[in-house]
Amino acid sequence: MRRFLADKRLIVLFIVVITLVALLAVTLKGRQQANLAEQVVKDVVGFGQSVFSKPAHFFTSKLADIEGLIATFDENKQLKTRLEHYAMNEAKLIELESENERLRKLVNEASNLSAYEPIYATVISRNPDQWEERVVVDKGESDGVTKNMAVITSQGLIGKVVLTTPLTATIELISTENQLFRVSAMVAGEEIFGLIEGYDKTREQLVMKRIDSNLEVKEGQKIISSGLGGIFPKGLLIGEVKEVSTDDYGLTKLAYIEPAANFKMLDHVVITKRSVDTVTSSVDEGEEEAAKE
Repeated sequence: MRRFLADKRLIVLFIVVITLVALLAVTLKGRQQANLAEQVVKDVVGFGQSVFSKPAHFFTSKLADIEGLIATFDENKQLKTRLEHYAMNEAKLIELESENERLRKLVNEASNLSAYEPIYATVISRNPDQWEERVVVDKGESDGVTKNMAVITSQGLIGKVVLTTPLTATIELISTENQLFRVSAMVAGEEIFGLIEGYDKTREQLVMKRIDSNLEVKEGQKIISSGLGGIFPKGLLIGEVKEVSTDDYGLTKLAYIEPAANFKMLDHVVITKRSVDTVTSSVDEGEEEAAKE
């Protein structure tokens, strides 16, 4: 019962307020000044409007700020994504430029030596157990690759072909421990010959043997292929002399050669297809015998 009376009073109060507002509108029509009662009613209504309008404006402004923050967050997220894509593209560009430079060097290397026809190949396989011994490339018999063709990179000689299939070729690296792998070599610019026989794993250097003991080999001299063995074209850079000593019997000299090529990082190579026959000498017979083996 009390609740009903309270609701009834609210309804009556609401009706009274509406009536007063209506009367105020009618009485103000055509007048320039309101009386005291009208002013009181206007002030009360204005106060009520301000009470509701100020919180409304406050929440509206805060909502706009929140929307602005959300928009800023989304924009930052998009910018971050673009930066990540930019970084990835930049890394790809650097790698492509590096690869392009390596390929350009290979082309220049091939054009500098007219003794062979280059066959460009890419390393596709490498056995971890024979990391310093052999690699497999994506060119084979169908591309004109045959056994005993020399293989180089832009840095220098790395080995020769020892096995072929129609689509692939296996390359034995010059860093192999196979004692039968020999390369006829010479000191660049000098008539000093020898054979690359063996690889010292401790030093990570090639061993050049059978050097005439009467000839002087100096540290820092470049070693190249002599081209007289029938397998490796002349002028292929092998490495640089790091130390010179005599063999166990003191009859000939031997030199430790730091390889010019990096055998641990091989990707693009050139297989050298000999285009001319070369003359063999007694010092190069070992290279041919090793090839027959």
